[in-house]
Amino acid sequence: MAMESRNSSAVNGVDIYHLPEGCIANVLSLTCPRDASRLSLVASTFRSAAESDAVWDRFLPPDYRDIISRSSDRPDSVVFGSKKELYLYLCDHPFLIDGGTKSFSLEKRSGKKCYMLAAKSLAIVWADTPRYWRWISLPESRFSEVAELLDVCWFDIAGKINTSMLSPDTNYAAYFVFTTKSRTYGFDHQSAEGALGISGHERKSHTVFLDPEAARRHMYQIVPRRLGLLNQMANILRREVNPPSENEAQARYPQQRSDGWLEVELGEFFVKRGQEVELEMSLTEIKEGNWKSGLVVEGIEIRPKEG
Repeated sequence: MAMESRNSSAVNGVDIYHLPEGCIANVLSLTCPRDASRLSLVASTFRSAAESDAVWDRFLPPDYRDIISRSSDRPDSVVFGSKKELYLYLCDHPFLIDGGTKSFSLEKRSGKKCYMLAAKSLAIVWADTPRYWRWISLPESRFSEVAELLDVCWFDIAGKINTSMLSPDTNYAAYFVFTTKSRTYGFDHQSAEGALGISGHERKSHTVFLDPEAARRHMYQIVPRRLGLLNQMANILRREVNPPSENEAQARYPQQRSDGWLEVELGEFFVKRGQEVELEMSLTEIKEGNWKSGLVVEGIEIRPKEG
């Protein structure tokens, strides 16, 4: 059986286990971090090659040194024994760049770039008016300040990023990252509108729910008990006469993140190689005019979308 396994590794009479380590490392560098890690479990020859700096330097973004230089708390101040250690650090430790207005990290599976735009770098209508918004510090946030919504009827948040900052030939999505206070209102029966596209061009919008409980009720069509029997019957009739629109049927709902915050997708965009355009992402609720309060905004994250 062992002989069969060794023979099956021969290609055109050449046993790949006898190839120079540098040659194997070059082949592994043409795969992806996940595949290289898997192959390192196959044999000691692969394991040694998969640990080499030549492989992991290819998995790091070409401009990673420039990105790191934009941080006041540079990861390279930590001593790394190898490029693989640096790669894994950048995956697991998002660090601040550009004066703390953004964070940068890598997606561990692919090595693609990920950014989060801090609330301070977003265009938030009325954000500088203490009556409507206030800036606070939270220990669980990666940024020094986050925006707390006190009371607005015109909810309008937007951010921008150039595609030259992102990894090419990649489908990206933007996610609004937030949490809710114990006293949150105005979003329980009211959806918002999320959008992502090229600045200055028409952008496809999506229905977005920001109140987790309201989203759950809408998803499963749960009618609050306090409405009473007559109102419940009227609500059922309205659903039958006015079924949800296609946009409502594809509504986006908040999901819990591993870092404790909530996120909801605003849209997606495929970044072509060599493309340099400015992407704009937004989240608005300006149609109904009802007062809203209780959200805490950390930022908007732009990362590769799986699937």
